[in-house]
Amino acid sequence: MALGGLSEPRKGHLAMLLFSALVAGSFSFGSLIANKIDPVALTAVRFVIAGTVIGIAAAVGPGLRLASFRAPWRYAILGALFAAYFVLMFEGLKTAPPVSTAAVFTLTPVLSAGFGWLLLRQITTPRMALALAVGAAGALWVIFRADLAALLAFDVGRGETVYFIGCIAHAVFTPLLRRLSRGEPALVFNFGVMVAMVVLLVGYGWRDILAADWAALTFSDWLIVLYVSLFASALTFLLLRYATLRLPSAKVMAYTYLTPSWVIGWEVVLGHGVPGVLTLVGVALTIAALWMLLKDEEPVQPAVPSSSST
Repeated sequence: MALGGLSEPRKGHLAMLLFSALVAGSFSFGSLIANKIDPVALTAVRFVIAGTVIGIAAAVGPGLRLASFRAPWRYAILGALFAAYFVLMFEGLKTAPPVSTAAVFTLTPVLSAGFGWLLLRQITTPRMALALAVGAAGALWVIFRADLAALLAFDVGRGETVYFIGCIAHAVFTPLLRRLSRGEPALVFNFGVMVAMVVLLVGYGWRDILAADWAALTFSDWLIVLYVSLFASALTFLLLRYATLRLPSAKVMAYTYLTPSWVIGWEVVLGHGVPGVLTLVGVALTIAALWMLLKDEEPVQPAVPSSSST
């Protein structure tokens, strides 16, 4: 990523801004096909496509060398966590609406901060904790469209519960990704994780993959599959690793607070309704939280080897 004279932390923040927009699209688009195909089958196919693209890019770019795949258990662990997240996301979207699942997603930063301390001893400072709280309040305001009654009446359904389990896997994945990286080029490392995901998914759900009615998917459905494969999988995977090597886990996952705002934007584009003016208050709070997180309290020493730039 050639981003001029920006500092490494700023590049990480920019990557996560794009990450949040692309991830939000997977909620809105994913809900349109969640009930048409088995979640394991869908996740396997999306990462076969994404892995192929990443693999070609890795082969043409830094090259696929055997040394990059030392300690393959690292890829297996990360692949299992990310596979669990995506499978449970689509399982949750079968019954939970996109904005509701985005609400669950906003719990990830707090979880990530906890796992960041357990795995990396990353400390969440008082100001960072305040920023996370402000962002959470803003996200909830956006999610429930400035309707306090809707917030108070919130009832967590099966879909939200299933997806919450997936978010735990996602929260563990973020700091673990930083800990298990050993200086491999980003494309090569991502390819290794995706290969592990596909192997695990096929081994677990090969019957569901064979039984899936792929012929029933329309052209629009396949466009959605391509979106979640290339933009909401391959590209966001690169963005997440890029940012994780430059920012503390809590700051990386703080960008999930923007996801509900992006989801509402996607829902508007898809013709699913326009939020009220008061919703902009929540958007302002999430932006304020991110502004607080942009100010570094201490010098950041990114774990970015020269060979890992993307």
